[in-house]
Amino acid sequence: MHYKITLNNGVRILYERVDSVRSVSIGIWVLNGSRNEPKKLNGMSHFIEHMLFKGTKTRTASDIAEMMDSIGGQVNAFTTKECTCFYARVLDSHFSVAVDILTDMLFNPKLDESDLDIERGVILEEIGMYNDSPEDMVSERLMSAVYSPTPLARPILGTPATLKSINSAVMREYMQKYYVPENIVVSVSGSFSDGDIRLVEELFSGMSGGKPIPPEKGIYTAASTVKRKSTDQNHIILAFEGPQYGSPDRYANVIMTNILGGGMSSRLFRKVREERGLCYSVYSYIYSHVDTGLFGIYTATGKETERQAVELIVEVITDLLENGITQQELDRAREQSKANVLLALENTVSRMNSLARGELFLGEILRPEEIIERYDAVTRTDVLESARKIICMDKLSLSAVGKVESAQAYMDLIHNKLKA
Repeated sequence: MHYKITLNNGVRILYERVDSVRSVSIGIWVLNGSRNEPKKLNGMSHFIEHMLFKGTKTRTASDIAEMMDSIGGQVNAFTTKECTCFYARVLDSHFSVAVDILTDMLFNPKLDESDLDIERGVILEEIGMYNDSPEDMVSERLMSAVYSPTPLARPILGTPATLKSINSAVMREYMQKYYVPENIVVSVSGSFSDGDIRLVEELFSGMSGGKPIPPEKGIYTAASTVKRKSTDQNHIILAFEGPQYGSPDRYANVIMTNILGGGMSSRLFRKVREERGLCYSVYSYIYSHVDTGLFGIYTATGKETERQAVELIVEVITDLLENGITQQELDRAREQSKANVLLALENTVSRMNSLARGELFLGEILRPEEIIERYDAVTRTDVLESARKIICMDKLSLSAVGKVESAQAYMDLIHNKLKA
């Protein structure tokens, strides 16, 4: 069972005890990501994530690393389009050390100009690494196309031009403006004492700041983009407007996605890879945001098998939309989805993530039993309606990277197959 404390300044603290473990995971979540950034500061949130590990007013970067290693703990962070999270996992006896380090990083970052220059170089290398990965590039270009011109279209890492304009003063000003108490959620899961939670309350009670600045609304618009690149395979995504966080259909959506392309027993995997050998990788996925979403089907295939693979993917989609699913498929995908929920309960980091995401994005934190009940309530009709609601050909988007044809050639191929 979880509990919630809202401090007078607006900081929210969520916690749940897991009696069967000796570890505890603590996450500081900031409701700020790349979609919150002004265009000229694109990449700021991710840059801040890096810089908070570069030292504080009293600790060097080496001090932080050595202190966590000395207690056998793990500390990390990540940035998305909508949030940034700094978290640690330690033994329960070291809770206070982990919280002290995380809050010191957040409240007292050094943000030294020379460190910024070094870390800017690291992020530029990270951008280069992603550009060398066609699977990442095809996804990033898709997001840029379908969400343009809204901030959701911008890359989390930023660009060389925007990173160049960021200095220590600009970064501090940004943190003061966006890292405000009402944007902060502290999530704790595992083994801890009442005193540990009081310590979190004390540390965050003194935090001050203005009101949150809501991001610009994200809007999906069907679009196509191709990038010619010398690769051994062509990487292709067919995409549609997907569900936003908190969609009432989200349990049917998850099951539909699993049946279509969520694993080795999925239709796409069996038909495109196992039966025809047209690709190595093929899968479907959902990216949700607070106000929109994306449903995608990805594959990577050789130039000589590309046409057959795309046509077969269209066949599989069409069959699902026209004929629905079998009871056996529903039962299998339902159990897979339930297993993912229950297996995550064995990891305190996963539980900590679930608490925070529920608070920030779903507006509710469901007990595992409630989630299982909602999966059990999904019917074959629900899954078919989910597919027909999401997979609308008038909202079809496409992204392709490799030795590819024109965007129009792919769209013609798909629409001709639909008419056949």
